Amino acid sequence: MDGNQASRSMDIVKGIAVSPGVVIGEAVILDRGAHHLKRRYVEPGEADGELQVLETAFKASLEEVRTLRRAATEQLGDETAAIFDWHMGVLGKDRHLRQQIEDLIREERMSAAAAVSQVMHGYKERFLKMKDPIFVERTEDVRDVEQRLIRNLLGDQAEVETRFEKPSIILSYDLTPSQTAQMNTDYVVGLATDVGGLTSHMAIIAHSLHIPAVVGLGSVTSKVKAGDTVIIDGTHGLVICRPNESTLARYREEAEKFRVFELSLKQLRDLPAVTRDGVEVSLLGNIEFPSEARTCMENGADGVGLYRTEYLYLRGNKEPSEEEHIEAYTTALEACDPKPLTIRTMDLGADKYGPLRGAESERNPFLGLRSIRYCLQNLDLFKTQLRAILRVSRLGNVRVMFPLIISLMELRQAKMALGDAMEDLEEEGLEFNRSIEIGMMIETPAAALLARQFAKEVDFFSIGTNDLVQYTLAVDRSNQRVATSYTPSHPAVIRLVRDVLRTAVRMEVSCGVCGEMAGEPVYTLLLLGLGLRQFSMVPGNIPQIKKLIRSTTVKHAERVAARALSFDTDRQVRNYLRDETARLLPEVL
Repeated sequence: MDGNQASRSMDIVKGIAVSPGVVIGEAVILDRGAHHLKRRYVEPGEADGELQVLETAFKASLEEVRTLRRAATEQLGDETAAIFDWHMGVLGKDRHLRQQIEDLIREERMSAAAAVSQVMHGYKERFLKMKDPIFVERTEDVRDVEQRLIRNLLGDQAEVETRFEKPSIILSYDLTPSQTAQMNTDYVVGLATDVGGLTSHMAIIAHSLHIPAVVGLGSVTSKVKAGDTVIIDGTHGLVICRPNESTLARYREEAEKFRVFELSLKQLRDLPAVTRDGVEVSLLGNIEFPSEARTCMENGADGVGLYRTEYLYLRGNKEPSEEEHIEAYTTALEACDPKPLTIRTMDLGADKYGPLRGAESERNPFLGLRSIRYCLQNLDLFKTQLRAILRVSRLGNVRVMFPLIISLMELRQAKMALGDAMEDLEEEGLEFNRSIEIGMMIETPAAALLARQFAKEVDFFSIGTNDLVQYTLAVDRSNQRVATSYTPSHPAVIRLVRDVLRTAVRMEVSCGVCGEMAGEPVYTLLLLGLGLRQFSMVPGNIPQIKKLIRSTTVKHAERVAARALSFDTDRQVRNYLRDETARLLPEVL
């Protein structure tokens, strides 16, 4: 450490771990690269010129993204590079967006850059109003496209510098997907940002590049100067600024341990998830986009346990057609066939609304018109999706799953809508799998308590622990003031999961867990011991969960689960589970 650095004390900042690993390097601070518009309005006679400039900017931006997509495919693989397909769609196919910008130029006499800024700001606002972090993070894609367009409009071809000549750790307020994908991985060894979340495309790309990364750090860029020594602990979500010698020595050891552990995970890809006493477990992936199905397979998944379809409704300015549904589902199915593809019907409402059905004011939107309730009140929209799922079912192992079911009446109405869709297809002479497996999410205490009745009418259950925790504990996990009370280790949650799993066994209905709990190593022994044999998670978590399962026995897991059920508080449960997991495989924690 130089004299300047030595005079300032070590500082540890906690954020969100998005790409594991430990690296030590020199800090480089990147500016946000925002553009300052020179003028917002033009004279009446200048509008045609602005429209021509806009056309040129769209063409140039589209060609840049195509080039970036090709390069990303070579470096990251097609599934990760598919992140840029949305960018290409906006720039090349989204006529409605282009029309909005052109109307502002013609009717409001805005400059092309100002019009782009205003329209894209509207897109960002739409996503930011959604509490689901998956969709909030999509604002980064919008900002990426906006910056590219404005840069081409203003004639500034300079990109924010993303290439370096020595090992560096990049710290920034945030990073666009384009900036992250263009990082020179020979020298960029770690990433840290003030904002961001688990599902941001920056996080996905960093994980694909195997660059340790931490996001959501608040103000880390204000705590570090260029040239400072920084440690990125992407496993625990820590950034250590100006570490002392003992900390440096400890993290050098951690970095080597992680390198060895990563090598061991890669060797597990084609091996089954089977315990040491011979019990086989299915590990499936959760996906948002069709291209992610291939990522599941590359991580050794046994199929897709949850395909969330909401993004089809949120990516543009019109509701998706039946053919657009079919195209998306076919892409996902082709990647995982003959393994199962479980398509969850749309979970709109609450904080996710399609473009033509805007959010109505509700005092408690998560207790309001959402999910299956929304579908049953918008049957035309619902049946379009059901028809598409059925039409794709003839091509492979497709299953359909209904979300947020709380009563037999809801389930029967959903099944009736599916039956109606089947009849329509038969009348039209279109093929489908009449024996398609039908399942439902267990996401509320009501559904958990009625599991025996539901089991008589479905082929499978999937426990959605994200909502189950929220509704059982009456905690809004997006509310930072009460977020600490949101915990899957609460004894009430564990008992509900146990009871549903027991009921599924007695009623001979398969049952999985597809919430975040399934992909957190600290809960693997507990869930295995409670009887879970089907885990569904973010694809990148599959290798470490497989490693844990292959390192234990069901008998040991059952003892862990029994002990966990004896505790009175969530803190006791979590501490105990962490200790047991650390004894078995400390690297995953």
